[in-house]
Amino acid sequence: MNMSRTRDTRERLVVIGGDAAGMSAASQARRMRDPDELEIVAFERGHFTSYSACGIPYWVGGDVDGPDRLIARTPEEHRERGIDLRMRTEVTEIDVDRQRVRARDLDAGSESWTSYDKLVIATGARPIRPDMPGADAPGVHGVQTLDDGQALIETLAHTRGRNAVVVGAGYIGVEMAEALINRGYEVTVVNRGSEPMSTLDPDMGRLVHEAMEGLGITMVNDTEVTKVLTGEDGRVRAVATQDAEYPADVVVLGIGVRPETTLAKAAGLPLGGHGGLLTDLAMRVRGHENIWAGGDCVEVLDLVSGQERHIALGTHANKHGQVIGTGVGGGYATFPGVVGTAVSKVCDLEIARTGLREKDARRVGLQFVSVTIESTSRAGYYPGASPMTVKMLAERRTGRLLGVQIVGREGAGKRVDIAAVALTAGMTVERMTALDLGYAPPFSPVWDPVLVAARKAVAKVQGS
Repeated sequence: MNMSRTRDTRERLVVIGGDAAGMSAASQARRMRDPDELEIVAFERGHFTSYSACGIPYWVGGDVDGPDRLIARTPEEHRERGIDLRMRTEVTEIDVDRQRVRARDLDAGSESWTSYDKLVIATGARPIRPDMPGADAPGVHGVQTLDDGQALIETLAHTRGRNAVVVGAGYIGVEMAEALINRGYEVTVVNRGSEPMSTLDPDMGRLVHEAMEGLGITMVNDTEVTKVLTGEDGRVRAVATQDAEYPADVVVLGIGVRPETTLAKAAGLPLGGHGGLLTDLAMRVRGHENIWAGGDCVEVLDLVSGQERHIALGTHANKHGQVIGTGVGGGYATFPGVVGTAVSKVCDLEIARTGLREKDARRVGLQFVSVTIESTSRAGYYPGASPMTVKMLAERRTGRLLGVQIVGREGAGKRVDIAAVALTAGMTVERMTALDLGYAPPFSPVWDPVLVAARKAVAKVQGS
């Protein structure tokens, strides 16, 4: 079936994907251009739109009621703002030459073509599912969308056993392990890395390992799951590695995500080395003036290394959407890049990082020094002061800050923002020591832990 264009003179914007990047772009474009100038049609294959995927582990763990609490704007609210949002509708093909997309109504089964003048691709990322026997068995869950979260909660509600295995120990894996502990499960985390949180250097990941074991989580490092074992009913009953089996009534995959660029690749659009769409600073797909892309399906410039990276974060996606919507609406905005800042927690242990790890710096050929310091979140004599570990990397000759990792209790995680600003500004560790940060005994020692690390890094740079 072919859907013809309207006979009026309006332009039509088509958005593929109804979450952070896509609906931020649509909303910003609507603010800039009236409905009589720009028609906006958005397609979303799921049941939810404009939601916080980052909140799913806290929903599963019972810290947050959901899914309504995780939804920033409902489909009805988008429609009231003049956006033709079509839920449960999956785009199956992009025809770049004829400027149209083919979409399938997942409930009715019907298909139709919709033409566009401008196109936004915000197809997100998909969880990595290992290629092994049993990976698709009932009881095995990826956690990427609210639909995924709802399916996992339903499994937990109907599962009699209390054994859970989490495969992978990145942000999602660690957060889901804690969520399952909160629900009363015996949790085993199987991780192919030497320590959890591969976004940290192993010496800092060891601190996370110790905290997880303190929660009662069994950590199995340097090991890969080779198969999912099922019972007579076809449901998961265990996972197997080369050396052992671990009983499992539910399995959560926290291995990571890949850009969902199947449509883009089939349409011949440019992809980078990590499989994400390549865009210019205005988030236009390279070589295509009327196609934009944003969110977890794109690669972004790492301002520290100067190379393209794939980083799936809602903060980036929302910023991409604002930039795209401004461009679609006739304005001008750019997204210059990222420094790779992220923060998480295990119980009361806060985990934060920004910039490069040691292996990142080596990979791009940077010579560096690294320092690690122990400090406290408040003045040592003030009640509630807790320990904090800060690791800092600096370029050997110039002293340019390259990266910071922080692990500690209350007040530790958000300190990484100091380093994120310094990285974005291209500051040296010497210049950082002069930063005029806020001080009072309830909030910090006289020398903030980040500045203590900077002072030690200065000394090591000068000594080298």
